Amino acid sequence: MKNNFRTELFPEIEPYNHGFLTLDERHSMYWEQSGNSEGIPVVFLHGGPGAGSTPKHRCFFDPAHYRIIVFDQRGAGRSTPLGEIRDNTTPHLINDLELLREHLKIDKWLIFGGSWGSTLALAYGETHPTRCLGFILRGIFLCRKPEIDWFLYGLRQFFPEAWQAFVALLSEEERKDILASYYQRLMNPDPAIHMPAARAWGAYEGSCSTLLPSPETVSYFSGDTVALGLARMEAHYFSHNIFLPENSLLDNVHKLHDIPATIVQGRYDAVCPMISADDLHHAWPQAEYIIIDDAGHSVWEHGIQKTLIRTTEKFKDIIA
Repeated sequence: MKNNFRTELFPEIEPYNHGFLTLDERHSMYWEQSGNSEGIPVVFLHGGPGAGSTPKHRCFFDPAHYRIIVFDQRGAGRSTPLGEIRDNTTPHLINDLELLREHLKIDKWLIFGGSWGSTLALAYGETHPTRCLGFILRGIFLCRKPEIDWFLYGLRQFFPEAWQAFVALLSEEERKDILASYYQRLMNPDPAIHMPAARAWGAYEGSCSTLLPSPETVSYFSGDTVALGLARMEAHYFSHNIFLPENSLLDNVHKLHDIPATIVQGRYDAVCPMISADDLHHAWPQAEYIIIDDAGHSVWEHGIQKTLIRTTEKFKDIIA
């Protein structure tokens, strides 16, 4: 990618409109639009599941060119109720995206997602390929059992101190099934029980997300709103194999072969090891595959951030 495309974040902007979309009797979803109301629609899919979006996520896109749609998936961020697992599955999230697209009167849009956002992007695209202009994916997570086991146990190989803090709430017996033990705590209605578990889960993920230590990342992930949405949703989805058939994302990626796509992956991504991105690329050889050799998982890693921005700039010509 030797070109003169921009690589720095665009200036912070405010939405030109925003609102809440009623999804059902229980859930209401926050959404916003910024940038050019007549521009190419691009939707940002946040990670987690449950991490929510931030104003800074608008800054990956040229506001003069893109109609930037950012939203919080059900149970996350500003969507209500926070941390609600009832009626919260991957098929629900896919349908929510379609409801939002129709609500905003968008025919097709560019899909931008990292980590769990890449999971949802693939699941949505394979369900509604004709609604996708292209894909920009980062930190690939296919939510297969080895990936979940790696997150719960394997990360100890690289982050033993973070893992020890993560399991400190659990007895030796409970550590044999970390997911079930955390699930029980996180779903307890008593904040005195679920909030310490949520903060510990968030701090663990934040500690492992960057190549070099980042106290800011840990602080963000362990803040109450992010931690509760993230920990509850991840435990819920991981416990149910993301509510999709085993290996369905790779088995159905052939439906996306004719749609332009770029995959960006940090070589030292410990949260979502790059074997998943490699597997995806082998199943989707038409997609551009960019490995960042000096980066971990976080979207804010310098090499990942600048490559994603350069890619959104490149897509101006691809889907013009």
